[in-house]
Amino acid sequence: MENLKSLKLFGMARALETQLQRTDLEKIPFEDRLGLLVDQEMAIRENARLTARLRHAKLRQQASIEDLDVQQGRGLDRALVNSLASSTWVQMHRNILITGLTGVGKSYIGCALADRACRDGYTALYQRMTRIFEDLAVARVAGAYSRHLLALQKKDVLILDDFALLPLNLEQRRDLLEILEDRYERKSTVVISQIVVEDWYQSIGDSTFADAILDRLVHNAYKICLTGESRRKNKKEGAKLEK
Repeated sequence: MENLKSLKLFGMARALETQLQRTDLEKIPFEDRLGLLVDQEMAIRENARLTARLRHAKLRQQASIEDLDVQQGRGLDRALVNSLASSTWVQMHRNILITGLTGVGKSYIGCALADRACRDGYTALYQRMTRIFEDLAVARVAGAYSRHLLALQKKDVLILDDFALLPLNLEQRRDLLEILEDRYERKSTVVISQIVVEDWYQSIGDSTFADAILDRLVHNAYKICLTGESRRKNKKEGAKLEK
């Protein structure tokens, strides 16, 4: 028991403790007992890896794809949601573009997709565009720009929230193109924006950069265009009625 713990095989140690409490232990074949020990160790390690993936993803909110509201009038297609729930889009390096007015649930959907991907063994990271640009600016001054880009490149799913909310300057255009070029057809990017896709060109602000950036985002992407009233507003009104 002590040797198992010293080898950090805590799942096997715990399973062995459970086995030793059984009165019918001698009736269980050795291979079955060993299998139970190994299964417990694997389950504990996978839970630890999942916990780490979710922590490193820095998701804005706890969200589950099983809890998505696909009622009519939201612009959320049930068949598409069921397709995305398998995380095949991550395996195929497809992008997802989520647009709609503020409060309609865009970020929740993005976080739900990332949560599902993490549970399927992929890595993810949620970032607002302003934060990404700030971090890259600091990394550039600190001489860590390439290392920071590499960290973004390695994520299986990168969520870019508040995309195209403000016009980009030259440095930001270059940063965004670098990010998307590194990920193009290698990883998946989820873009969340209040601005419709057709207006992103103007927000990027330069035709050459806009063509390059949108080419790497749009052509292989699933598009989710949410409609309806703000769900935050509905929650507030519901709370008032309850009071």
